[in-house]
Amino acid sequence: MHVGLLRMVGASTAVYGLAVTAWPGLLAKPSGLAGEDGRVAPATRTSLRPLAWRDAASGLALALAPPGPALRTAACVRIAADFGDAALLGSTLPQRKRRAAVAVSVGWGALSVAGLLWPAKRPRHSRTPL
Repeated sequence: MHVGLLRMVGASTAVYGLAVTAWPGLLAKPSGLAGEDGRVAPATRTSLRPLAWRDAASGLALALAPPGPALRTAACVRIAADFGDAALLGSTLPQRKRRAAVAVSVGWGALSVAGLLWPAKRPRHSRTPL
């Protein structure tokens, strides 16, 4: 497991989640969920905030969980969220925005998978002369 990579993914998604919770347009506009004028409808803002809060919470867990089972669990939650987003957004977003949304979601999920599956460093053994 590559703890540093998992911490980076966690911190990044936590910050992004908090930002989208405050400003849903950060997700709505590139996802094609804003109006032609760039405004985000109140119902869309309301719908995106729980998704963003989930990213903030799962990212924070990934950034702070102690190495071992807790960090593996946090990584699995993050992976499930990202691949779930790819599946759901890829089948529901406006056609012109689907590929980008899927690519971003799969990319973040893949980073977490890589961090989870990265071979652990083997400790260096010091040789003592006989």
